[in-house]
Amino acid sequence: MVSLVRRDDVFVLTMTMGENRFTDDLMKALHNALDEVETSEGAVALITTSEGKFFSNGLDAENMLANPDNAQPYLLRFMALLARFISLPFPTVAAINGHAFAGGCMLALAHDFRVMRTGRGFMCLNEVDIGLPLCPGMNAVIKCKLNATTYRDAVLKGHRFGAEEALARGMVDVAVPESDLLPKAMAIASSMAPKGDNRETFGSLKREMYKETITLCLEGGLGEGKKLVSKL
Repeated sequence: MVSLVRRDDVFVLTMTMGENRFTDDLMKALHNALDEVETSEGAVALITTSEGKFFSNGLDAENMLANPDNAQPYLLRFMALLARFISLPFPTVAAINGHAFAGGCMLALAHDFRVMRTGRGFMCLNEVDIGLPLCPGMNAVIKCKLNATTYRDAVLKGHRFGAEEALARGMVDVAVPESDLLPKAMAIASSMAPKGDNRETFGSLKREMYKETITLCLEGGLGEGKKLVSKL
């Protein structure tokens, strides 16, 4: 489901499930990997990436339809995962190798830095096109990472952002060819890793920066997402 490899001060977390939809098993595997990184010592940073066509294609909609009674706790578990990523006490970099749709886009945004490959793949919040609402925590992650016009276009238009436009709009920090994706992510992560040596300070800064977002992820409930659950 995932692999975790340490390269000097940088851990590379790779999702290996194709579309990388956030099944409970994948979310558990991600949490386990984060546990290992958090318990490491010294300077550290994390890169999250994937293989092939997708970074992540979002939520496990098939499971929600098959198990409607699990839909509400499942959505809460996903938002808890977002809260954990956005508050990790060390620098994080999303190396976006392919499509990052819906929940996959949210996971990418929950990182401190984002590097996106050119030539293939979009960042997209397509809930408006598939008739799904955003839960408060999901919306908060998006809103705290995007400027106002990009936030509007992402949520209300379901606009698909290629790497160059995502860079111009401030969604990502760097857009590079596929061959340069991991090297560039490694360069950013390596330069930031010393900041992760002091987990207490780095974590407290992020928890304060994203206090409202973290609270909404963990305590905001489903909000408009209740309408989704009621339809199942």
